[in-house]
Amino acid sequence: MVTSTSRADGMHVRTWLSTLWVFVVLNIIVADIVGFLNPGALEAIITGSTGFEITQELMLVFAVLLQVPIAMIILSRVLPYGVNRWANIIASIITILFVIGGGNTSLSYIFFATIEVVAMLVIIWTAWRWREAAERLHSVAQPYAK
Repeated sequence: MVTSTSRADGMHVRTWLSTLWVFVVLNIIVADIVGFLNPGALEAIITGSTGFEITQELMLVFAVLLQVPIAMIILSRVLPYGVNRWANIIASIITILFVIGGGNTSLSYIFFATIEVVAMLVIIWTAWRWREAAERLHSVAQPYAK
């Protein structure tokens, strides 16, 4: 069972989850930047020869999907316990599907996607094992340590 201070360094579960989301977002950003360095990647986007039409609606869908892990950085710290657990689990599943479904087969993307998925599996595992009794105990003992 994961308690709010069960980590060896005493880091609170909320802080740990938020930190993992920062790690995921940074990997998503760097994977995209490195992906643009693949020969022909930027040209394909500019000329519209990506294999699918890049519309404003598609860009909105991408923006919403990318906002999920970004929002979880702060939401992991401020949402109430029960909502927080489920938000982390659901956001991880959505983001894993986006990472796997929205990627390519370049070695660099596979590398980054693997790192991102492993981090999100750690988020799911941590949120799943996080228990309310420990959250209440931590809140009483350290009311300002969220």
